[in-house]
Amino acid sequence: MRKTDARVQDPLVLDEIELYGELVIAASASEQRLSQAQIDEVLGVHPETSARD
Repeated sequence: MRKTDARVQDPLVLDEIELYGELVIAASASEQRLSQAQIDEVLGVHPETSARD
């Protein structure tokens, strides 16, 4: 039976876990549901500017 090396880490997964943690913290600090704009802000998502602008 082959053992998995616990030191192997997937940076992408670690980033996702960190973002999830940030959302949990923001949600628990808020008395209301987070709006999409608030979620975007926590995740660092910036709306794309329109091609017409």
